[in-house]
Amino acid sequence: MTTAIHQRLKDIRDALLHLHKTLVDAEHVNYEKTMGAIQSPNHFLQLLTSDPWFAWLQPMSQLIVALDEALDEKEPLRAPAADTLIQQTRALLIASEEGEGFSRHYFDALQGEADVVLAHAAVVKALRPSQMK
Repeated sequence: MTTAIHQRLKDIRDALLHLHKTLVDAEHVNYEKTMGAIQSPNHFLQLLTSDPWFAWLQPMSQLIVALDEALDEKEPLRAPAADTLIQQTRALLIASEEGEGFSRHYFDALQGEADVVLAHAAVVKALRPSQMK
């Protein structure tokens, strides 16, 4: 993987990870408002991985794992493979009021949480082609 491609994917991954954490934190608050207090960090982790309330976040979690795997590859990642991950990131971050699953929940999060909007903007900035050096 060339240094420029590697750095661009790392920047995207870091911004996406921050966005993911921001979404998880917001959902944590929403869950507790609706369902009651979460008993412990371990209980929260269990909810995050298995409760339908948080299932909409799985596509983003999976994309972060794919980026991590690409960044950890011993063989250089070629531009077409990097472009595929970048396009997957762009496609995932399309929010839709009329959508279902991730796109609908993401729309709601963007409407309700300023921190999500800021984290989204950081990912969009990292996705810009001008970031490649």
